[in-house]
Formats: sequence, structure tokens, C-alpha cells
Amino acid sequence: MRNTIIRRVIILGAIACLSILAVQTYWVRQTWDMQEREFNRKANQAMLDAANQLAQMNMFKLPPQKLVEQISSNYWVVNINNVFEADDLEFCLRKAFEAQSLKEDYEYGIFDCSSDQMVKGKYVKYSPGSNKMENLSEPLPKHPDSEFDYYFGVQFTEKSSNILSNMWVVNVFTVLMLITVAFFIYSMTIILRQKQLSELQRDFINNMTHEFKTPISTINISTDVFIQNESIKADARLSRYAGIIKEQVLRLNTQVEKVLQLAKIERDNMELNKEDIDLAQLIRNISPSLEMKINEKEGILHVDIEDENAVVLADRLHLTNILHNLVDNGVKYSTGKPEITISLDRDKHGYLVLAVKDNGIGISKENQKRVFDKFYRIPTGNVHNVKGFGLGLFYVKSMCKEHRWKLHLDSAPGKGTVVSITMPQTGA
Repeated sequence: MRNTIIRRVIILGAIACLSILAVQTYWVRQTWDMQEREFNRKANQAMLDAANQLAQMNMFKLPPQKLVEQISSNYWVVNINNVFEADDLEFCLRKAFEAQSLKEDYEYGIFDCSSDQMVKGKYVKYSPGSNKMENLSEPLPKHPDSEFDYYFGVQFTEKSSNILSNMWVVNVFTVLMLITVAFFIYSMTIILRQKQLSELQRDFINNMTHEFKTPISTINISTDVFIQNESIKADARLSRYAGIIKEQVLRLNTQVEKVLQLAKIERDNMELNKEDIDLAQLIRNISPSLEMKINEKEGILHVDIEDENAVVLADRLHLTNILHNLVDNGVKYSTGKPEITISLDRDKHGYLVLAVKDNGIGISKENQKRVFDKFYRIPTGNVHNVKGFGLGLFYVKSMCKEHRWKLHLDSAPGKGTVVSITMPQTGA
């Protein structure tokens, strides 16, 4: 995977995750505020109802101002300003809370400011039908206003946890969102680790191929000197061996160059020397060298050019290499005498279509999906009569991608293969 693609994935993924986090945080905050406002409204109304009922039961008037005050997020003070019994307060609070559907545990305390102490106080655990009470472990906070003479305070000890439990839908989506973000971070970690390993592998291959260049060049020069020697030319057997050495050195050099070219593609520093190329003329120019490869297996090369006015913007070297690679594959995977056809035509949209057809063994559907992958070779069992590194079609695919050409493969076992490249004409 290229560095630019990885950067895009990380940046876009990070933006998406931050956006989801921001939306989720806003949603959680809004839901929490809404639930808290509703709780506070119910609590205030329950305190007011309990105070009114308590006043009716004891036949006294309530203060006109500062009757109910919320001291903190979970603590309310009700200024009765009259003496009342704890049992009456417990009854009124239970009835008021049930009317508001407040099924909460709470603590209450009755304060007598004349004695500056809490007269009564209990912890009430809610249960359907009845309430369980316990003595307070410590008194509730006093009201800071010294004008209050006789009042009671109610503190909801589990308010936050109960609000959170009422937001279970939001909580579920929050957990799912966090799992998604964690999975994205984990995936990015794996991708970066695999990229690092891939770079180490690529650097090793690049260094190895560069190291091969010097001995290959030396062997090639030595072979040329060896072939030109008169005594070698006079000996048919030595001359044939010298030709084999020369052929294999050139083949090895081609493979090394191919690896180096692919390394440039993967490093994103491939530079194409594009020019206007007469495609029909190019095919005719390289046909003799292609025929030599095919004639070695007593095969036939057909050239079928339907359109002579075919000019494309391309890198001449790489376009030539594409044709050589496709013809090489056709020759290698032919069981008998290879019959290769190079055709040039147009599709219904006016695009040029360059195709190479062979009569080889064909490719199955499951292998067609991977045949353009790097280092992938079609499984042949224990038979290894076809040599190569699995770079040819990967090179073809990479070059087509660099040129923005459309590559298509049509094949079936036993029926040969057709590889076609669709490209726009210059000026089209």
C-alpha cells in the first residue's frame, strides 16, 4: 500500500472518528442535561407538594418566599418555618415522590436552627409498596441562610447513577462507538506494522538486485569478449555455450531491471517519459523481436491492426515492455506450438483497444482474481516447467494504472487468454 493512500486513510479515519466522538459527546451531554432538568423539575414539584400537604396536615402557613431551594445538584432544602413531626414528613415525601414517579433512594434531615442542630434524619431506600429506613451515618449539610428557623433537607444519593441508567440507549451506542474507534486504531496499528515489514522486505530486495547489477554487467561484458573470440567462433559447441550464457545473462538482467522498476512504482517516484506514439507502427517495429521468442517454440505471431490512425500518449519503454510481457506469458503457458495474436481496434466509445491473445492453458475464475498480484503464480502442483517470479502481469497492471488505462482479462481453462488494454487516443 502506498504512503499517500495510508496517509489518506489515517487522516480521513481520524477525522471520521473525531467527528463521531464529537457528535456522541454532544448527544450524551444533551441527553444528560435533559434527564437532569426533568429530574430537577420532578424533585422541585415533589418538594412543593410535600410542603403544601405537610402544612395542611399541621394547619400552618408556609413562607411566601424561599420555600424550595436547590442547594446542589442532588440536595434540596424546604423552608417550612414551623414545627412538624418526622412521621408526617415521611408520609408526605413518599406520597409526593410516588406522584412524580421518583423511585429514588434519598436522605432527609429536619433542622431546628434555634438549637443549631438536625433534630431528625434518616436514609430511605425505595422499594415498591414500602420504604426501608436507616439512620444517617452523618448529618446533612445545613442551609447557609441564617434566616431559616425550621426546615427539612432531602438529598438524592444515587441521582447521577440513576440518570445514567435511564440513558441506556445512549450508553449502548457510546460503547459501540468506542469499540469502533478502538478497532480503527488497532487496524491502523496493524497496517503500519505491515507497511514497515513490507518496506524492510522491499529494501532488502532492492539492495540485493542492485548488488546483482555489477556481477551481471561484468559477466555480460566478459561473454561479449568470449563470443567475439575467433577460436570460440570456430568451435560450434563452445559458440553454442557462449550464446546460452549470453541469453541467460540478458534474461537475468531483464528480471533485475523489472524488480527495480517495480520498486520505483511502490516508492511513488516513478517518472513516465510520455510522448505521442503511433501504436500501429510500434507494434510493427517490435514484431520481429517478438517473433524470435515465438519461433523458438515453432509458434506463429499474428498482427491484426484494424485502425492505422492510432496515436496514444505513453512511455515508449514501458509500453514496449507491456507487449513483451504479455507475449512472453502467452509463449510460456502454451502446451503446444504457441499461436499469439496482437490486435489493435476501437470499442463502441471510440477508445483504442490493444489486445494480446494466446492459445495457452487458460486461467480459472478463482485464479483470475489474483493473477495480477505481485509474486503470485498460478498453482501447477508439482510441475515447475514454467519459470518466472510472478512479476510480469503485476508489472503490466502497475504500468496500466500509472497511464490510467483500463486493463481486462478474459480467459477459461483450455481456451487460452486474452488481455486487453483500453486507452484514449491522443486528443480524444
